[in-house]
Amino acid sequence: MDTQQISAPSRAPSPVRGDATPSSGVVHINSRHTSHFTVVGNHLAQHRELSLLAIGLATHIQSLPAGTKVGIKPLTERFPDSEARIAAALRELEAHGYLKRTRERLPDGRVVTRTCSYNQPGSIDARPVPAPRRRPKRSHPAPVAAPAPALAPVATPAPPTPEAPAPAPTAVTPTPAPRPTSPATPKPPPLPRPTEPLPQLLDAAIALLTDLHRRAPHITLTERDIHHLAPAVATWFERGTTPAAVRQALTSDLPQPLRFPAKFLRHRLIALLPPPTTPAHQPAPLQNCDRCDRAFRSPTPGNCHDCAADEPHLLSA
Repeated sequence: MDTQQISAPSRAPSPVRGDATPSSGVVHINSRHTSHFTVVGNHLAQHRELSLLAIGLATHIQSLPAGTKVGIKPLTERFPDSEARIAAALRELEAHGYLKRTRERLPDGRVVTRTCSYNQPGSIDARPVPAPRRRPKRSHPAPVAAPAPALAPVATPAPPTPEAPAPAPTAVTPTPAPRPTSPATPKPPPLPRPTEPLPQLLDAAIALLTDLHRRAPHITLTERDIHHLAPAVATWFERGTTPAAVRQALTSDLPQPLRFPAKFLRHRLIALLPPPTTPAHQPAPLQNCDRCDRAFRSPTPGNCHDCAADEPHLLSA
């Protein structure tokens, strides 16, 4: 009777995490990566103060190999976001310690921007890595001449009569040679602008430029580029060019690779600009004859052609 009989467990077993499928929310289907992956901490992926663009941009920068350019221009060419949004995201990463950009002067005099990306802010000193300095070449010491043998004392002659010191030569400052003047670089011609900037023409031009990347994926324009080129496209519309003709002129025979789409379109809008349309001949306005009240065209009121021809006969009668 003194043996204790245990008929029930002391507590129910706790469920194992990950075995049961959650009733709501996200379900993770994970596969193990063996190559081409980047480790990102939850402090970045779940940051409560960074924007989604800044979190994605930091993840992209951490996945790039060392030496890749991560300025505003390369990132704008890589992603569809505008320069203003990418610049704001880079400032967010700098403010929270995930990015640091410093300008340094190299030994050869060039000024470069050094960008440091931190996968965990505060764990490594953020001071920029100093540029390597070139060691000066060591010059071999000149050989020391052996001391001359001592000579027997010689009778000292009488000192010569002192002469007047020669005048010191006047230092002549060399005149620097004039630098060759390079020819001034000609300024590019300005973009054409419509004579009457109608709102409907500008709206149609913005819609055409925005839709160009659907027909030519190599043409990626920022919002600033579109508003800069829209008046030139409106000038084409004002001169009677159809949207299909403008689109064909801008997207045909594109160079490969197309590095600067906005500059390329600017050149074509200027070089291929059609001539202005000549206004059609305006007929003379209609006038009513003073005698027969018949309508006729004339710049001034008066009599029609028939009444004017009969007027001498009436005067003679």
